[in-house]
Amino acid sequence: MSTLIKIETSKGTMTAELYEDKAPVTVENFLKYVDGKHYDGTIFHRVIKNFMIQGGGFTPDMNQKSTLAPIRNEAKNGLRNDRGTLAMARTQVVDSATCQFFINHRDNDFLNYTSSTVQGYGYCVFGKVTDGLDVLDAIAEVRTGNVGYYGDVPIEPVVIISIKRV
Repeated sequence: MSTLIKIETSKGTMTAELYEDKAPVTVENFLKYVDGKHYDGTIFHRVIKNFMIQGGGFTPDMNQKSTLAPIRNEAKNGLRNDRGTLAMARTQVVDSATCQFFINHRDNDFLNYTSSTVQGYGYCVFGKVTDGLDVLDAIAEVRTGNVGYYGDVPIEPVVIISIKRV
């Protein structure tokens, strides 16, 4: 049995299932942020059509929210960064994911786990959009620009109104 979540955005609503069996640490971490309402009022701050939409860490005025401690990267779980999958964003440090996540707009094989090296570790997939891919597509189409030193930021903020368990 997987957990279902509803991601309500200013562009529409997506439903996703989370894979606790394949990414237990990641799903537990993500749900801590969901249950704590961390994501409510954040934005998709990085949008690249035919790649992904990333959010969960910034407010509409581009202030970064505080986070819990980083988690272990579970990218070696057999799940692939395919269209509509949810994955954890991270820095160049393999085990650095906190609250930011992204939704793959297309299949992104180069983000998959290939080896236990810094270059090959990949990004942990922990869920998949089951309803609302049209919303993903609508968000991927927005105009973007630069805000300070951040690139690919939507000109008009795409707000995550809430993420809740269904």
